[in-house]
Amino acid sequence: MISVLMFSLVYLLVKYLKHIPAQELILFRSLISLAISLVHLRILGVSPLGNNKVWLIIRGVSGIIALTMFFYTIKHMPLASAVTIQYLSPVFTVILAIFINKQKVKPIQWLYLSLAFVGVILIKGWDERISMNMLLLGMCSAFFAGIAYNAIIKCRKTDHPVVVVMYFPLIATPIMAIWSWGTWVQPIGIEWLLLLGIGVLTQIAQVYMTKALHADHASKITPFKYLGTLFALLFGYTIFEESLHLISLLGIGLVVFGVLMNSRIKLKPLL
Repeated sequence: MISVLMFSLVYLLVKYLKHIPAQELILFRSLISLAISLVHLRILGVSPLGNNKVWLIIRGVSGIIALTMFFYTIKHMPLASAVTIQYLSPVFTVILAIFINKQKVKPIQWLYLSLAFVGVILIKGWDERISMNMLLLGMCSAFFAGIAYNAIIKCRKTDHPVVVVMYFPLIATPIMAIWSWGTWVQPIGIEWLLLLGIGVLTQIAQVYMTKALHADHASKITPFKYLGTLFALLFGYTIFEESLHLISLLGIGLVVFGVLMNSRIKLKPLL
């Protein structure tokens, strides 16, 4: 629940700072997260280099790609739609887990996953604010997030949650610094505080999300994640005056239902 609330506030700040490029937002987020992670690991006496370096790097790179695309969609489509489409990440997590973590998908799960994809189509519907390019970008973001989540699972028994979290900013900081060089938009006044908020809130959200994925019964708490859709709807309507078509709302419901029902089914290893 802490993770859900913190992530929702981050999305709100990203939407509010829409004039600042996504790569610059990720740079600030990464610098703050990296500093907090290094201090945290030093206090714990844990090596920041980690053990399962291959999967830690995969987690970092795939996470960067997913987040960059996601921040871009937040800026160019209704907040609730962008957040819901990104919530397809558990769908891709399940599909990719067949190959990466050798897990078996039950037949009923394919029905739930299909409902989620139908929901995405309905979200696009006749909403002219959502272009096909943005829709595909959002789905690509969810796909790479699925890779990142599988990488986190791979590191479950080998690395501390804070180490897993730290690899994202460790890789993202130099990449985003170079990318932001020619596109820099100078923050003004309170925007500096909001950028600090993005970094701090994300760090808290990431640590608790990673702890949840490392938990033995993470599937039982996964449903709470989808309260983030309600937060996005609330923020979009009250702050950004974003209304959604009935069909789009139906689509959001299908995505949440499909992913939620799928999360209640525990995957089994392949024989």
